[in-house]
Amino acid sequence: MNWTRGKIIGRGSTATVSAATLQESGETIAVKSADFHRSEFLQREAKILSSLNSPHVIGYRGYQITKESFNNYNGEATTYNLLMEYAPYGSLADVASKNGGSIDETRVVKYTRQILLGLEYVHNSMGIAHCDIKGSNVLVGENGEAKIADFGCAKRIEPEITEPVRGTPAFMAPEVARGERQGKESDIWAVGCTVIEMVTGSTPWSGADSNDPVSVLYRVGYLGESPELPCSLTEQAKDFLGKCLKKDAKERWTASQLLNHPFLITKPDNEPELVTGLVTNSPTSVTDQMLWRSVEEDRPSWWECHEDERIGVLSWTGQFVVESTWDTDGADWITVRTE
Repeated sequence: MNWTRGKIIGRGSTATVSAATLQESGETIAVKSADFHRSEFLQREAKILSSLNSPHVIGYRGYQITKESFNNYNGEATTYNLLMEYAPYGSLADVASKNGGSIDETRVVKYTRQILLGLEYVHNSMGIAHCDIKGSNVLVGENGEAKIADFGCAKRIEPEITEPVRGTPAFMAPEVARGERQGKESDIWAVGCTVIEMVTGSTPWSGADSNDPVSVLYRVGYLGESPELPCSLTEQAKDFLGKCLKKDAKERWTASQLLNHPFLITKPDNEPELVTGLVTNSPTSVTDQMLWRSVEEDRPSWWECHEDERIGVLSWTGQFVVESTWDTDGADWITVRTE
């Protein structure tokens, strides 16, 4: 498969996303790349993504290992590349930003239904928990459909195997915040948080604690608090969120049950037209080597640390940089692989 890399559209601590074009078809794809010796998580994501086939999950296009001068490396480096479907409208966070800071209720219902259809498939048919559902990890495809992306934190649902928890603190369920377990029930809590994010245009806990993951985890895991529900929500929407945000994981509704909730079956599917135009941070969190993944790569897992050490680890996070434009005429593109 021959493809041409465009400018970088997203960067994490160990991986970078570029827009690219398949030479044979002209199709635009997204390529997530990392130096081979630091690509363990990227290879894990590729393995999981390659096993999935759903219209509600971002498409897998393959992987390639290349030799190239890349990512400010002096000389040629061996690079692992994960090739994926390109989402022209970016993430749900991008959609909210382009439409006044939040998403209208009709589209919230549509996107939520599609996220749950993706999770129903991932949970029930594939035995996988995503472990990092949030607005920036749900992309909007060519036809305006929501697609779950970034499976870098995903894990097989195997209760007998204990793994460190992963994900984004503001979207973590109580049992995850306490470091007890992480599974499909935790994804449902994150769906509730994502609905709040779509409605308000900001992440849950967006206040004094929004930039303090330790405080958020303490409030969720040990004080028993839940994200505040927007006052603008209908009673049906509040009831739906109540089913997602049960503190006891066993009491949360499943994806299949939520798909039959009145909140998702009483609204029409016609929504306002999406704002078009190239979105330069799609996929977004596909490279957002956020707190937990960075911790696992570069530091001891907080799961295995003493409590005081966990606080130190929790206070450390990477950065995410997005370039604002790229040359669609191809002047800045380079060929990275030929037969």
